[in-house]
Amino acid sequence: MGLFSALLGNAGAVNQETLVKEYGKLLITGEEIELGFKLIRDTFIFTNKRLILIEKQGITGSKIEYKSITYKSISRFSIETAGTFDLEAELKIWVSSEANPSIVKQFNKSVNVYDVQNVLAHHVLK
Repeated sequence: MGLFSALLGNAGAVNQETLVKEYGKLLITGEEIELGFKLIRDTFIFTNKRLILIEKQGITGSKIEYKSITYKSISRFSIETAGTFDLEAELKIWVSSEANPSIVKQFNKSVNVYDVQNVLAHHVLK
């Protein structure tokens, strides 16, 4: 992920081994990481059981909030691909019956947003 994309807050893909090493303690028995993305300070992980959002807070980032969202609680989602002049694609996720998306994340062009859509559809549409 380039510095310019990181400064804009766009997410870039993170390899599975790195995610397991850093966040493996969050996983339950039988849970596996499928995809993961990192913003400047935040990370979000798609596992075979849930979506985990890791949000670092404060100036030092030593305070961390871990949000766990089960796929069955996701009511809908959308992706918007990057255009010719757009630098990012966008993912929106609605939890339960909320009117506005609960989660909005932007991806740089290096991320295949169709892969993100595919893993969400696979789990949400079961």
